[in-house]
Amino acid sequence: MEQPHHHKREACRLCGARNLECVLELTPTPPANAMVPAKLLDQAQQCYPIDVYFCESCHHAQLLDIIDPSYLFEEYVYVSGTSSANVDHFRRYADQVIGVAGLEPGDLVVEIGSNDGTMLRFFKDAGMQVLGIDPAQSIAEAATADGIETLPEFFTPELAERIRREHGPIKVVVANNVCAHIDDLESAVTAARILIKPAGVFVFQVSYLLDVYEKTLFDTMYHEHVDYHRVGPLQPFFERLGMKLWDTYRMEAQGGSLRGYVSMAESDVAVQPSVSEMMAQEAAAGLDAPTTLRNFARSINRSGTELMSLLTGLKSRGHSIAGYGAPAKSTTLMYHFGLGPEVIDYIVEDNPLKHGMYTPGLHIPVVSTDALYEKRPDYVVILAWNFAEPIISMHRKFTQQGGRFIVPLPLLGIR
Repeated sequence: MEQPHHHKREACRLCGARNLECVLELTPTPPANAMVPAKLLDQAQQCYPIDVYFCESCHHAQLLDIIDPSYLFEEYVYVSGTSSANVDHFRRYADQVIGVAGLEPGDLVVEIGSNDGTMLRFFKDAGMQVLGIDPAQSIAEAATADGIETLPEFFTPELAERIRREHGPIKVVVANNVCAHIDDLESAVTAARILIKPAGVFVFQVSYLLDVYEKTLFDTMYHEHVDYHRVGPLQPFFERLGMKLWDTYRMEAQGGSLRGYVSMAESDVAVQPSVSEMMAQEAAAGLDAPTTLRNFARSINRSGTELMSLLTGLKSRGHSIAGYGAPAKSTTLMYHFGLGPEVIDYIVEDNPLKHGMYTPGLHIPVVSTDALYEKRPDYVVILAWNFAEPIISMHRKFTQQGGRFIVPLPLLGIR
């Protein structure tokens, strides 16, 4: 029986086919960002399946178990600007978009899922007008108060029509780490198509399935991420909507990302070799076959066994272990690998919005990074492993005092 906030779709999100095969089953979890305040610790949290399905028609990997986006995002607590690595990435990203799209001072840039406005600020500093769209009410309000106008809404064709009436067609719509969150992706892309000029550009960046597969980055699989994108299935998806994917980049961000540039099908922009080259790389890795993703589970389980062997051994010898970072991905990692409160004493976190909260379901306390120096744990598992290098660099004092960092993925290591 379906639970509140949950339903299961029956067709592929990109092509509409119904011949879907389950290729990967992860441990069910609560919503990955459903942090718990102390006063609600006695309330049980519902866990939902994280089962990845493979479309036999277009070969797209996706979740079919969908949680109501209002439940997931309207009280969102993740903010982009707390990571210096994120900020640097967005600066370079904005510079590239300005150059590729030929943006000039006064042009309007719209970002879908703009969060705290970190990326839009770089466009604003370059002289552009900016408008963010993000359903997280408190984050949208804070961004607006900070000078980045943000509409606390979901991006729909109706909203796009309204923005177009007010501002006219625009050159650029950006969707950074949000396309994988949208169940009705066709509607969102249609909305972007409504907004941009005939020669305009829709720029998206998503976690890249080829990196997820090659680096065993399974913890990027959680309920907010309903799609695991790559170029092969996306190219015909955009074509079906009257658009063309004409340039693609493989980025290091978030452990491995795909950035794509899309314009109207009738635009005269030439399709770059990068598109066919990345499709060939994906095919060579076996991502057009369901058996590849079924075998992926073996790598995941090996990583989990290795990490738990290390941590239980340290615990048995009396060592204290903390975690670093409570991003959404940590929920999948902790549940699937069994990293409960018997292994992790507490988690330190840069984002002050999460301080004093408890992790989804497992209820491990989240505290300030000051605890590294006040409590001085023997070992710290970097759950936000994609930021391992800047975290270790920022806390050299911790290691100088004898503490050690454990990096769980993509390869287990002690630093």
